[in-house]
Amino acid sequence: MATAVSLSLSRAVLHTSAPRPTFHRRVSVSGAGSTLPDARRLCRRSSAVSAAAGASPAEVGTAAWDALGGVSVFAAGTGDAVPLRDLWDPSEGVVVVALLRHFGCFCCWELASDLKKSMPKFESAGAKLIAIGVGTSDKARILADGLPFPVDSLYADPERKAYNVLGLYHGLGRTLFSPASAKIYSRLDSIKEATKNYTLKGTPADLTGVMQQGGMFVFRGKELLYAWRDEGTGDHADDVLGICRQVPVA
Repeated sequence: MATAVSLSLSRAVLHTSAPRPTFHRRVSVSGAGSTLPDARRLCRRSSAVSAAAGASPAEVGTAAWDALGGVSVFAAGTGDAVPLRDLWDPSEGVVVVALLRHFGCFCCWELASDLKKSMPKFESAGAKLIAIGVGTSDKARILADGLPFPVDSLYADPERKAYNVLGLYHGLGRTLFSPASAKIYSRLDSIKEATKNYTLKGTPADLTGVMQQGGMFVFRGKELLYAWRDEGTGDHADDVLGICRQVPVA
């Protein structure tokens, strides 16, 4: 199943007349005592929870929050535009923002399935979960109906604005040829289980969206606690729940 889907996506991308892909530069972890002078200085891999490291919000900075100020996403259920920053409490609310590649990505169906199963654990850790994918609200509902996935927690970003602001990777090489994608072969059973109702119909009409990589971000209010940027297709974060459990309860 996964092999057939991968070949289909490969052919779709290789035959598109999309512009030459660009790659965002590698960025470093913002740890205790460092700052985020701009939105692109977000970490490639996982950072420590700033509070656990003894850093104050001022030390960590709110560059990511500030940069997201002009970004709206579209609710999967209604299609309404919603400012992304309005989706959680800007004072102390803890939120996990999971950016899927797109709604026709079979690895993203697996990730969304895992996130749905973990929702009670996130809630017990005091964290809200938001999933965003490249495409329209109609495409988002295909994933929501097929898995199923809670439609109230799912949003669409057809122009990839959040992805660009957060500096996530985009390009043909990372989509099809990244060594980081090899980890999917250890998860084939999980992928098979999650894609029982999978369909390519969730793929964005603009195939440049197929070359988008995802990521995972944890905020407490305006403060960025954790960031993960996928190096390739299927290169998902795996310690987000642990990060949420480290956040001190107000």
